[in-house]
Amino acid sequence: MYNLADNNKAHFMDASTCRMLRVVTLSSVFILTSCNTVPGFVVPDKVVPGMHISVANMLGADSTQTEVVDLIPITQSLIRDMNSQTVKADSLSTTILQEQLDNYTYLVGIGDVLNITVWDHPELTIPQSGARSAAEAGNVVHRDGTIFYPYVGKVPVAGRHVTEIREDITRELGKYIKSPQVDVSVAAFRSQRVFVSGAVNKPSMVPVTNVPTTLLSAIHASGGMAPNADWRRVTLTSTQAGELVKETLDLSALYQRGVLSQNRLLESNDVLHIPSNDSLKVFVMGDVVKAGTQRIDRSGITLAEALNNVGGINESTASASGIFVLRANPDAPKLVDIYQLDAAVESMIVLSAQFRLEPMDIVYVTSTPIARWNKVIDQLTSSLTGIYQIDRIINDN
Repeated sequence: MYNLADNNKAHFMDASTCRMLRVVTLSSVFILTSCNTVPGFVVPDKVVPGMHISVANMLGADSTQTEVVDLIPITQSLIRDMNSQTVKADSLSTTILQEQLDNYTYLVGIGDVLNITVWDHPELTIPQSGARSAAEAGNVVHRDGTIFYPYVGKVPVAGRHVTEIREDITRELGKYIKSPQVDVSVAAFRSQRVFVSGAVNKPSMVPVTNVPTTLLSAIHASGGMAPNADWRRVTLTSTQAGELVKETLDLSALYQRGVLSQNRLLESNDVLHIPSNDSLKVFVMGDVVKAGTQRIDRSGITLAEALNNVGGINESTASASGIFVLRANPDAPKLVDIYQLDAAVESMIVLSAQFRLEPMDIVYVTSTPIARWNKVIDQLTSSLTGIYQIDRIINDN
């Protein structure tokens, strides 16, 4: 038996183990729950669409387990609210990205190679012949952030735009040449790069150039995503204000629905990781024709598809009002949300085709009345508390 008080043991359980432990425990709770009811259960007189029903409401005021499980009816307003929140976030993020792209400026760094041309003065222009390219014969930015140029001497260039460098060289050459016409460009971008790893066809370092490097362009430069890539949990690790910031992005929304808010402007030393799709699955169990595990493909999966893939519910024994989706809630003190679809109301069946499942969701179809759920939740609260506390200990450390 795992001891929650022993934090050292928690380090030996990885996230995958915890996820599977959740599934096993939740499955056991549903299967072993009897039809008896717990005294003190209160069924709400009216369920408001999207209302959260806490454990305290369902088990009585004297319950010690509070705000651990929420029962959330699946309604049109709930789905609309989920979609509207995504659209608002998308609009704001897209605007920010566009502003970043419009204001993008490449700053020269140590290791870059500059190509400097002085018109009508071939002796000052490098390269002077076709034998070597500009990248091979140009001016390399030294470790002190400078280059050397004839008649000018050392020129500080690191952290500056090429137009600023051109102005300095033009001004200094003007002391020796009348009205010099100078052009400065980067012949080789070697100072800055982003790293693309994981389930891509060609993991690589992608150079940052004078053309903005976005998340999409970096993946394209790495040969695109591999067949086993998890499009929904792409991680971007960057440094902001001296601290590492890790962000999870959903590229399925970007590639398939054009949600541009999932795109990002990448900066030097950013790390883009595409994980494999090993954990992209949902579990369907309970009073269905053939319970099983289903893998989520790139287009995602809805509640209706998941039920259809297992042959549907057992119409003779299953409770049409007892279709539930269990989903982990990352926000404390909530541990799990339970979404309920009341398919006994025929007009509500269409919502199953609109409710999208997430990885590690558990779909459970009960064959007993909804009132039996007081005992289910009573067991869930005690079991889930231990499971998610283990997970949080691991994540915090």
